[in-house]
Amino acid sequence: MSEQIRVLLVDDDPDFRRVYRRLFEGSTGFRVSGEAGTGAEALRMLSALRPDVALVDVQMPGGSGLDVVRGAAELGTRIIMLTTFDLDDYVTEALHGGAAGFLLKNASSPEVLAAVRAVHAGHSSLAPEITARLVDRFSGRPRPRPHPFVKVRLSERELQLVRLIARGRSNRRIAEELFLSAETVKTYVKRLFTKLDVTDRTQLAVLAHEAGLLHEPR
Repeated sequence: MSEQIRVLLVDDDPDFRRVYRRLFEGSTGFRVSGEAGTGAEALRMLSALRPDVALVDVQMPGGSGLDVVRGAAELGTRIIMLTTFDLDDYVTEALHGGAAGFLLKNASSPEVLAAVRAVHAGHSSLAPEITARLVDRFSGRPRPRPHPFVKVRLSERELQLVRLIARGRSNRRIAEELFLSAETVKTYVKRLFTKLDVTDRTQLAVLAHEAGLLHEPR
């Protein structure tokens, strides 16, 4: 039998946790390690169970989802935050704290399963609506002060890739848009991670938004 992805469910709504438990238990390749209803309880369970991925509500009693993200930074568990449209400040703070992804609370079952698989595989997973909100939020502000991002010398091709990654494009889509091979795009992305000192696409996207790179022509 193939390895199962161990998932921790963290939400103060027991009905919400029940729905997600049924989803994972009814899907191949997943196992629910446990449930937590508060931030403090989640941190204890993360330390004791060491699940692969935790789905964490942003707002909870006894410590917010942001506390969980910060506390899980050295435990090896990948965190997907669960949010609604009106929590943009939490999005950027959680991404800086190390969250690997964001899901909307009305995400479909296939979207939830796909996000957990992607995050478990070491990728980031940001709901398209969240990406769009981040772009709108930053593009509506005055151009920010110079960000440390700009100290890194990037070629025009690398800047193109950064902008496309920040807009949520996959490697395959980037290869198609820039007329490159998938292997070439993969090499570029790895090089960008090293140059910018980031570990995944989500962190790179946040840097690009803060540096004002999304103001440039598409």
